[in-house]
Amino acid sequence: IGSEYGLRNVIDMARQVATLNSPVLLRGETGTGKDLIANMIHRLSPCRGGPFIKVNCGAIPESLIDAELFGHEKGAFTGAFFQKRGYFERADKGTIFLDEIGELPLPVQVRLLRVLQFKEIQRVGGVDPIRVNIRIIAATHRNLEQMVAQEQFREDLWFRLNVFPVFIPPLRQRKEDIPELVSHMVVKKSRELNLPGTPLVTSSAVKRLSEYEWPGNVRELENMIERALILRKGEKIGIDILFPGDAALPAIVQPEASVVLGIDELLKQHIQAVLIQCAGRVQGPHGAAKLLATNPSTLRNLMNRLGVVYGRKALQDK
Repeated sequence: IGSEYGLRNVIDMARQVATLNSPVLLRGETGTGKDLIANMIHRLSPCRGGPFIKVNCGAIPESLIDAELFGHEKGAFTGAFFQKRGYFERADKGTIFLDEIGELPLPVQVRLLRVLQFKEIQRVGGVDPIRVNIRIIAATHRNLEQMVAQEQFREDLWFRLNVFPVFIPPLRQRKEDIPELVSHMVVKKSRELNLPGTPLVTSSAVKRLSEYEWPGNVRELENMIERALILRKGEKIGIDILFPGDAALPAIVQPEASVVLGIDELLKQHIQAVLIQCAGRVQGPHGAAKLLATNPSTLRNLMNRLGVVYGRKALQDK
């Protein structure tokens, strides 16, 4: 999804580097799908038959990070009752994906540099180095150049990792992918939730989704689709489910260039359009009075004066 539009350049670059063994640095905001691109590079690489090990560098406690990454020997420290292979050793003949690499402490960065330079590790409490044949893919949402300038990230490690940088654009910069993403996510989440069928997302809802700025990127979109599937009451998902309390108002009916309408007629058309959006409801949390920010009694009096038809049957007949 996105290979023909917003992600075209990213996927082309991923295909180019996948057949090689060079380190790859994936850059982009949180929730843009860096893990999916890393998975794609592994599946297209010569080591696709080997393991694909994902490591969230920011989720490992600093006191355990050496043992988790490089493993440890039996008796290396209190509680080390057996020998343990670390993530790097388990990724041998495969790919290791180091997500959020900017969170690594400086001492660990030194040991990672040795892995990149010599393709060998040393377990905590071990003596002999262990050779590993691995492909390293790193990812971050942080500004590593700035971190290097502030001495929070090693410059030599930065140069080693930045051999082939790939920037993954945020969703707000590739909104042309949203309709296809929505369709895919509705099918996927419907299966995961064991729904009896696959609901349809209305065209107005898709349009509203395409207008949103998506600070949480694809992950936020996926969460919103799942929430809408849980809350839906019919076979369609509309704006009221995706954006409760923030439904986009329908546009005012535009008169032809040669026709000049009076204020009352323009107001009548706008109220009628809002009523259609609200399925004929005047009051309540999803009523026209709520969207127009007016009192229901005031709105009804205005509608009677202007001759606005309302109610479900009247709207359908119209």
